[in-house]
Amino acid sequence: MFSYIRDRIKKNIPTNKHYRSLMKSMLLLGFMLPFLPMTLVGGVIYYQFSNAYQKNVLAQMREATLKSKHIIDDFLMEKLNDIRFIAAAFSLDDLRKVSALEGILEQLNTENESVFSALELVDGAGIPVANAGTPLPPTQPYAETAWFHEAMHARYFISDVSSDAQGHSYFTMAVRKDVMGEQRVLRSIIPVEAFNRLLEEAGIGTTGNAFIVNREGQYQTKPPEGEGFGEKVVLDLLSDVSKRAKADISTTQAADSSGNETTYAATSLKNGNWIIVRRQSVSESLSGLNTAKRVTLATILLSTLFLATNALRLSKKTVRRIELADKNKQKMNEQMFQTGKLASIGELAAGIAHEINNPVAIMVEEAGWIDDLLQEEEFREGKNLAEFKRSLGQIRIQGKRCKEITHKLLSFARKTDFTLQRVRLNELVEDIVAISGKRAKYCGVVVRTDIQDGIPDLYLPKTEIQQVLLNLINNSLDAMGEKGGTLSICAWLQNGSILLEVSDTGRGIPKENLSRLFDPFFTTKPVGKGTGLGLSICYGIIKRLEGEIVVNSVVGAGTTFLVRIPIPKEKDKDVLKPDNAADSDQLSEHLS
Repeated sequence: MFSYIRDRIKKNIPTNKHYRSLMKSMLLLGFMLPFLPMTLVGGVIYYQFSNAYQKNVLAQMREATLKSKHIIDDFLMEKLNDIRFIAAAFSLDDLRKVSALEGILEQLNTENESVFSALELVDGAGIPVANAGTPLPPTQPYAETAWFHEAMHARYFISDVSSDAQGHSYFTMAVRKDVMGEQRVLRSIIPVEAFNRLLEEAGIGTTGNAFIVNREGQYQTKPPEGEGFGEKVVLDLLSDVSKRAKADISTTQAADSSGNETTYAATSLKNGNWIIVRRQSVSESLSGLNTAKRVTLATILLSTLFLATNALRLSKKTVRRIELADKNKQKMNEQMFQTGKLASIGELAAGIAHEINNPVAIMVEEAGWIDDLLQEEEFREGKNLAEFKRSLGQIRIQGKRCKEITHKLLSFARKTDFTLQRVRLNELVEDIVAISGKRAKYCGVVVRTDIQDGIPDLYLPKTEIQQVLLNLINNSLDAMGEKGGTLSICAWLQNGSILLEVSDTGRGIPKENLSRLFDPFFTTKPVGKGTGLGLSICYGIIKRLEGEIVVNSVVGAGTTFLVRIPIPKEKDKDVLKPDNAADSDQLSEHLS
């Protein structure tokens, strides 16, 4: 997967060092600009949400702990009030009767879901007088126990949890009853399972539970599972709760015996003699926050992937456009250079033509004068008369050839008349084909024309278009030579331009010569067969018409020239403007 992504990225990176560096800069800029604000905003939002969520979790823990405190306190106070009511409502005589005491105990359990396991009357010396239920066997005389002394001193008393020899845990509620100067104690036994049920019903989640310890850190309910469970945490909570008011709740986070981070909340109950502790694992209490964290990370990861992909796509697209613009600029510079070169050569050709044309004309005139002199009698009988006439003939022929060359040079250099005229394209093509008809027939070339029907009259410089078409046809005939072939001439309208295509089945042009084809004086014809100015003249004319000319050639298969000329509108016939120019690349694509 990663190798595929790496290969895709490498494939999209330009090979040119300049464009590769530019793409890397744009990729980095395009990725970092949206990524940094997104990450910053996401981090701030997550930080605020995390703090609010943790505060909410602690608030829930405090509320649950406070609720458990009220439940336990209400339970103890309710049971104590029951015992106090019995001590006040019944006489000593009634309480001394076992049967009456058993009835009272039965009635208590009926109203309190069998919470009380025993009820006992003890005299002021600590000796049991009567009991009901299943009192625990005393391990020592009551007079020596703390609960008895506290009950005798404070009128009522709730003890810590104790265990007997059989492992039964319980606590004592005792109420002192004063009658005629004598003191009695009504004692009730409540098993600790009642507390455990209350705390289990108040559990939170799968890892949440609660327990009660006294001021010495001894468990008053079922100890939490786990050997060596955080005693230090309990002692720390005891110390912290002792420093607080009774209604305050202390919270902390610490590792339990399994090493799991756990949240603790504790507060005092039973008038500050006990504390109730609630705990829940951090992973469970913050499960919602952890889910939000995973969703946030997944969102950031997907957003990062999207940003990287988008930055890569945009940078690649932009760099490719810049690269294309640079190529077009380079091509335009080359065309400007070519145009400047043509202008320089045109000025040079004009100068040379003017300098050569007059001497050549004089030479031809002088040759004619000599030919006239040779007609006189004194030269008519000369033994070299025939040789003189042959030489004069050569002078006239070569002079005519020089005249043709200088004429072409002047055509190449002179400022031609680009006045627009109404042109019927099919008639113009037929006229040029007729002019070249005899030569084509002599070479065995079949000429085919395909002019689109319905082409309206055009406003073009007629003589210049004729010259371009004639030069292209002559080149095609030269390429096919005496072997013959097919010459095709097509014309059609496209996007506000006239497209003129001239193709042949000649020998074709080697690839290395295509780039020099429109250079002045470049020719592949034998010496004396061509000046190399025909295509240069065509190129100059088409460029002045703001058109394009492209060539496609395959050696042995033939050559095709495609000319695009933007059509000037009739109202703009004095100014040549392209209407909807298709660039040379489009023409090249058409040819290919």
